[in-house]
Amino acid sequence: MVVDALDDLPDELVPVLDNVVVQIHDRNPDEPDLLGLYEGTPHTERIGDEAPDVVSIYRVPLCEMCDDLDDLNEEIFVTVIHEIAHAAGIDDDRLHELGWA
Repeated sequence: MVVDALDDLPDELVPVLDNVVVQIHDRNPDEPDLLGLYEGTPHTERIGDEAPDVVSIYRVPLCEMCDDLDDLNEEIFVTVIHEIAHAAGIDDDRLHELGWA
């Protein structure tokens, strides 16, 4: 489902993937209810010598919050877009406006 979400990203977010590693984990050890996490330097702030960004998607909390596979697929899609958008330099306020929060 994460791969499908990456394949379905809006065109304006696709270039961000050139420097992003996407990982899937069971849970975040510090925040067990977290759905996803972006770690890195947003593309709007890069100077060229940064390591790849990391997007982590947390499987168990996503599964726990969803009633069925359709819900899970939708929530994974929103979570992936949300975290990749952070890599693009889009903040939470704008993500809420776009419906990706």
